[in-house]
This record gives sequence, structure tokens and C-alpha cells, in this order.
Amino acid sequence: MIDTILITYGTRPFAQRVSRLLSARYEVVYASSEPFPDLLLKQNYHRIPTGVNPTFAHEILKLCLDKGCQMILPLGEMELQPINEARILLEEYGIVVLLPHDLEECFMLENPSGEIHVLKSGIDILTGDQLCGDHFSGAGILADSGDEPILCLV
Repeated sequence: MIDTILITYGTRPFAQRVSRLLSARYEVVYASSEPFPDLLLKQNYHRIPTGVNPTFAHEILKLCLDKGCQMILPLGEMELQPINEARILLEEYGIVVLLPHDLEECFMLENPSGEIHVLKSGIDILTGDQLCGDHFSGAGILADSGDEPILCLV
């Protein structure tokens, strides 16, 4: 059985770029709080509230459960804190949150060029290679120094 991953801000070009990487090994479900054409609702796109909405975490959980998502990859900065706070709840349902545990210590970059890796506890989920410490999960690029990954957002 193929694993399913939920990507937020799914209508943005960066999210599409990441999903093209993942689509060979994962089923990708898209979510967005931004307006998008109803036509996309027939193509695995789903509307969610914004990260500041008090129901955000519950709507994300419901969507993940309804669509059988084992992982969630948040790509919008305003979603990071609410999803991080809901991490324990999501993980109780077997949903892995692909975000660094310590967001304050994390460098972030919007819409980067170059090679993107999607990491789960420092391991590239496509290649299985350990690219950094197990404290980092999410879409990232490796810093030029090679020491720490940089979290990539839309």
C-alpha cells in the first residue's frame, strides 16, 4: 500500500514542485486556505481554514483521517506554529508532522531554487539517506556549509 502525504498551500508553484518529487512514491493530497477554482476539488485539492483559525488543527486532522494521510507537510509560515502545537494530537492518530521540533532555531527560506529534500527525522523520505540530525523534518535544502538544513516554505 502506498503512503499518502498532505501538502498545504498545494496550489502554489513550490508545493507543486515538491509534489512532483514525491508523487513517484507517495499519493499526494493538496490543501489550501487560499481561494482556488472549484474544478480543483475534483483533483485531490481540499479547502482548509487559515492557520489563525481556531478550528485549523481539527480540520487538518479530519482531512488527514478522511483521506488516509500518514504524513503532513505544511508549507505556509502561518501554519507552522498551529500544526506544531497540534503535533501530539496528530501523532496520536498516526499522522507524522514533517516539521522541525524547534521552529525558533530553524532558518527558513521562501520558494528556493535548487535541490529540495523532504526529510523525516533527518532522513530523505525518497532516498533513505541520512542528510542531517534527527531533529529536522520538512521540506528543506542543505546549507552551503552542509551543517544544518534550511526549512523551505511557499
